[in-house]
Amino acid sequence: MNTNRKCLGLRREDKSVWEKRVAVTPQDAGTLRKAGIDVVVQPSSLRIFSDEEFLAVGALVQEDLGACPIEIGIKEMKPETFRQGGTYVFFSHTIKGQSYNMPMLKRLMDLGCNLIDYEKVTDENGKRLIFFGNFAGMAGMMETLVALERRMAWEGMATPLAALKRPLEYHNLEEAKEAVRVVGDGIRTEGFLPELAPVVCGFAGYGNVARGAWEILDLLPVEEVPPGRLAELIERGDASRHCVYKVVFREEDTAEPLQAAAAFRLQDYYQRPDRYRGVFERYVPYLTMLVNCIYWEDKYPRLITKKGLRQQWECGSQRLKVIGDISADLEGAVECTVRITDPGAPYFVYDPLTGGVSGGVEGRGVVVMSVDILPSELPRDASVYFSGVLRRFIPALVHADYSVSFGDLDLPPEIKRAVIVYHGRLTPDFEYMEQFL
Repeated sequence: MNTNRKCLGLRREDKSVWEKRVAVTPQDAGTLRKAGIDVVVQPSSLRIFSDEEFLAVGALVQEDLGACPIEIGIKEMKPETFRQGGTYVFFSHTIKGQSYNMPMLKRLMDLGCNLIDYEKVTDENGKRLIFFGNFAGMAGMMETLVALERRMAWEGMATPLAALKRPLEYHNLEEAKEAVRVVGDGIRTEGFLPELAPVVCGFAGYGNVARGAWEILDLLPVEEVPPGRLAELIERGDASRHCVYKVVFREEDTAEPLQAAAAFRLQDYYQRPDRYRGVFERYVPYLTMLVNCIYWEDKYPRLITKKGLRQQWECGSQRLKVIGDISADLEGAVECTVRITDPGAPYFVYDPLTGGVSGGVEGRGVVVMSVDILPSELPRDASVYFSGVLRRFIPALVHADYSVSFGDLDLPPEIKRAVIVYHGRLTPDFEYMEQFL
């Protein structure tokens, strides 16, 4: 490596054996090399792109990243791998005070490091710029459909979904989409059995994750129904067996003001959620699948509570077969998400009557899919997309002088907003995190 050139360290992902994504693809590493930035890559047998592909574009593949002043990855890094004064860029999952990552954050601070979090790379309006959300939605929708098929097979009911495989079993996204299109042809011609129909898929949320999920579902024959007409669709008894009904729930569908005469106002809801109560559970008896795509904190009402689900089951309302909790918040918006799963064992069954849990899709209750690294199930396409967005910020990241004060740090505003820790101290926008340390 030429010592006069800048270099970037690409970390090996070591949080999960299922994590195959990469922050910079070989193609983009080659482009950076031509621009005067060497990419040093830690070897990995799990990464979707091989070491040989990086070597072919002139990247260095070696264990030691010590010569690289800045290191990037995808998921959280192990505390023992940080170096004094280093700069690290990854999804830290710390901004909500996640207790399991506080030792990692503390170690970064003790070593006087700098932490830049992709999740906080935003434009001037707060819109995220670097994300995998759309791929989480696509993989999550496919996993939810597969979970429904497997559940119905266990119940002895054949469906046109039988030919669909899990997303990680396809070579790439286009192959997966083609498989969904073929399944859609089966739904048009064969339809679902009367015992299951109408098949209704409800979506909580309408952001990047939800749009990714819609991109998959809309490859099937779909008819969209507003939430207000959902009960009528089920109760009139003449719904089609040859489509999937799609229902999108917004905030005003999931919560209402405590004061009876008050109108729902979105900004008021976000600013004063304690003045609202959750009402989403009134729709649950009409759903076959629920796909949860919302950002949630415990100050907001839940979509589904354990108590509410139990009451519905006690009353014989057991239409809901599968919850695809793409947001994967442990006992969060969907309180019966009592486990966070991985691609090796993506589903579990939650029994509303006892609160018991069993792995897989068998047993009394509702199947829950709660994989928290869903984009890793479409690793090639997700990496290409992510790297293509990140690439334009890398020169500024690499050429910045991190010895100056934070006020003098010359980074694009989109990136500077994402600096959580600088010289071992929380930056002004993130000083609230001190309470979690």
